Amino acid sequence: MRAVIYSAAGGPEVIALGDVPRPEVRPGFIRVRVHAAGVNRADLLQRRGHYPAPTGWPADIPGLEYAGEVEAVRGRSRWSIGDRVMGLVGGGAMAELLVTHADEAMAIPDGMSYEEAAAVPEVFLTAYDALVTRGRLVAGERVLIHAVGSGVGTAAAQIAKHLGATVIGTSRSAGKLARSMVYGVDTGIDTSRGGFREALHELVDVVIDPLGGPALDDHLAVLAPRGRLVIIGFLAGSRTAADLAPIIKKRLEIIGTAMRSRSHEERAAVAREFSERMLPLFDRRVDQDAPLRPVLERSYPMAELAEAHRVMEANENFGKLVVRW
Repeated sequence: MRAVIYSAAGGPEVIALGDVPRPEVRPGFIRVRVHAAGVNRADLLQRRGHYPAPTGWPADIPGLEYAGEVEAVRGRSRWSIGDRVMGLVGGGAMAELLVTHADEAMAIPDGMSYEEAAAVPEVFLTAYDALVTRGRLVAGERVLIHAVGSGVGTAAAQIAKHLGATVIGTSRSAGKLARSMVYGVDTGIDTSRGGFREALHELVDVVIDPLGGPALDDHLAVLAPRGRLVIIGFLAGSRTAADLAPIIKKRLEIIGTAMRSRSHEERAAVAREFSERMLPLFDRRVDQDAPLRPVLERSYPMAELAEAHRVMEANENFGKLVVRW
């Protein structure tokens, strides 16, 4: 079968299409014929040699999320051959065939294309886990979402708005802020013009933070008493020299979360809860203006993955980039 292969650690020039062995199906697993796969910053980091795949997943085939149809089943399963499924994996999604745990797969909502579905798992599961499970966001609270024009940002804004929160989003692009208003952002902060701390006029209850260490001081300052800072990445670096006094004074919580390093049992639990609570909100048969929808900026042929990497590294995309067979 064909697959994207990283021939070495480096720039986009190390991306190639090649032939790899067809994966075998074990009991409790399904084999999926992949039609589309999402592009994520983790793929870029892995390509550079900074974020290796977890044990048990392909070391040189990227891809953390897929959309396709069940091609083979082993053992008793809720899935049948031909079912449309999507989900998260530790790697290997950018191959024509993928083997994954049956209970980590999710049904693709009716009316959603494979390319749209490939734009859902990583960003919406990450956003749901950060906002609901870790951040415990509830109606009436205020949430600050950084990089709101990103895949996770647009997903988080939609979920937060559905929960009844006031959504504040940041971006270094005025154009992305304007587009984000369609997805639930109430107030946008253009951080190319100044810091978000100075622009906020009220404290917030939850912060979704992909920035990391350099922003910690400001986050501790803008959080309300008993606020929750949920760290999902380190785009600005992982080190800090922050004043920790506000954590005690305001009884704050600092919470870290990541999806890729979790155990099978943890990923299955997240997929099950998301499927029950959130997937019905994507169904366009019920409402053409469904509360949740994938934000797909562009789809590329799999052979043009290097261009998708270039666009993401330049921060040119709004929402998700997807590659397709």
